Amino acid sequence: MAETTDLDVAYVARLARLQVSDDERRTFQAQLGDVLRYAAKLAEVNVQDVEAAAHAVPMFNVFREDRPRDWFTADEALQNAPRSANDLFIVTKVVE
Repeated sequence: MAETTDLDVAYVARLARLQVSDDERRTFQAQLGDVLRYAAKLAEVNVQDVEAAAHAVPMFNVFREDRPRDWFTADEALQNAPRSANDLFIVTKVVE
């Protein structure tokens, strides 16, 4: 893990186009160092026998059963569209 002296908060602030004062830079430098030291401390924890979990509370399939059903026809879906052609929505180009 990097030492706090290796952290260049002023450089990162320039990259992000943020204006930080010297006091803020020193504060952020110390805070970032604390975060990195804590991350290094967590990396030392042995989690070899800990089962992986996505949730702190046991959760089981919370999704409804996927069953086919009648839905909109193309004409019904397009009936309120400002513009359509060939059963498709016509939208404004957003990427040049």
